[in-house]
Amino acid sequence: MKTVLVVANETLGGRPLLAKIKELAAQQELRLVICVPRTNPRQGNIIYDEAVFDAAQVRIDLARKIMREEGIDAIGEVGDPDPYTATMDAIAEHDPDEIVISTYPAASSGWLRRDLIERIGEAAQRPVDHVVVDLDQEGLPFGVTLGVANRTAASPTFLEALRARASDVERHVIIFVVPQEGGHGVAARQARARLTQVIDRARAAGLICAGMIGDPDPYNAVMNAVQFFRVDDIVISTLPATRSGWLRADLIERVRRATNKPVEHVEATDSAEAVA
Repeated sequence: MKTVLVVANETLGGRPLLAKIKELAAQQELRLVICVPRTNPRQGNIIYDEAVFDAAQVRIDLARKIMREEGIDAIGEVGDPDPYTATMDAIAEHDPDEIVISTYPAASSGWLRRDLIERIGEAAQRPVDHVVVDLDQEGLPFGVTLGVANRTAASPTFLEALRARASDVERHVIIFVVPQEGGHGVAARQARARLTQVIDRARAAGLICAGMIGDPDPYNAVMNAVQFFRVDDIVISTLPATRSGWLRADLIERVRRATNKPVEHVEATDSAEAVA
């Protein structure tokens, strides 16, 4: 069995990379290892380590799901923020026969400006294949909706809005973001519990999804997610207007203006929807 290490971040879902993986899998039995280096967010004054880790893990979870649909099993790990260190750590751990590194084109790739391909080739002493993915020109082979909620994450109205998005195209993925309510440890645990609940419900409804907890400021949480992921549209779920701090802070319009993306607002309509 051949072990192939794939190192990618934002380009992980790109068509050329998926085609390369399928080509390798067609040649012989494949053990696929995916490594995604962490990326620090640009928005917010504090970096929340769990949210940074989650963002990379979301890429891995979705890539593994899509690979399984193609009949390819994969394992994944979140790597060091430095792509060279992340790759060398993964090589030491998994001893791959071949390495595939996916980047943006040279004009927009920080990895290429740091000569990552050449440095890995010299250090690894094994084949390194470079796959260029131009998402601006090619897009992704699936639609992506960002679903944002906290106390209303369990709202049936929220889930229905996301199911409607997914039914519009053949393959669609949902990325959930649950902002924390404060920066303390309890807030992170509460957000993760809500995230787990909404992912479980979405998967039970047949949706392809993954998710992360986010910055306590919901605007920062959304903007960081838009930095991390290439999304087509955004669905934000809130408490009713009389109870929603997000609406009092004009979150919906601020996100619309800042992202230039379609933003749907879903309001929990009764107390049963607005307790979790």
